[in-house]
Amino acid sequence: MKSLGSYRNGLTLLLARLKVHRKVQEAHGSLPAKLKIGHRGAAGSRPENTFSSFDYALQMGADFLEFDVQRTKDGRLAVIHDSTVDRTTDGKGKVSSLTWKELRSLDAGSWHSTEYAGEIIPSFTEMLDKYAGKAGLLIELKKPALYPGIEEQIAEELKSRELDKGPGSRIIIQSFDRSSMKKIRSLLPSIPVGILLNYKTKRMTARELEQIAKYACYINPKHTIASRQLLDRIHQKGMKAIIWTIRTEKEAGKALKLPADGIVTDFIELLD
Repeated sequence: MKSLGSYRNGLTLLLARLKVHRKVQEAHGSLPAKLKIGHRGAAGSRPENTFSSFDYALQMGADFLEFDVQRTKDGRLAVIHDSTVDRTTDGKGKVSSLTWKELRSLDAGSWHSTEYAGEIIPSFTEMLDKYAGKAGLLIELKKPALYPGIEEQIAEELKSRELDKGPGSRIIIQSFDRSSMKKIRSLLPSIPVGILLNYKTKRMTARELEQIAKYACYINPKHTIASRQLLDRIHQKGMKAIIWTIRTEKEAGKALKLPADGIVTDFIELLD
């Protein structure tokens, strides 16, 4: 027979999960059953993390735009996936070693196609000002440990635009870094946070799930480890799940059959 203490602990956990669920509802309002999320915009068709990519994703019917945030040498928040500019621009070097002016002068489109020559790297503030209210924003903090205080910067920019309050803000912040997401949750209690999972973290214990459920609203697994069993376990803890990143029809077919709450893809049209 369970002790009174066990019942109290169970009730505490249940209330915590209900609180998380309520935060999601307050922040997002009414959402589609399965969100279509453009990975770095429309990374399969346009140069990733550029305005042309984000605009095309919306044109194709994306509900949310997923993008990555790094920080420049002079403290500006830039929308770029890698910690270096080598792969997606005509420049070289670490984002953290370049000033915003230097970063902004780079061509972020020609590597994909000469058709997109002259594309620029967006700033975080530009993303908020251009797309908040028009689309949901799934913001990923890339290696936040490299950028001390980045959580406070993110929070400040959202608060200054009153994007930290639901309903209707439609903003989710995610990372592999759990400590960073705990900090975001304390700074932005009304903004849902998500924990990313890949093959290294696929075997989550029940205790891990319960610990994450205390502060996170989402657990977002890579599509290669996403299963009905895993998603059911996430849902049982009162959280939602977004699968990433779909690039083929075969992957899309599998993902669409799973009880995910959202799917991140390079090609939004695969989810139609």
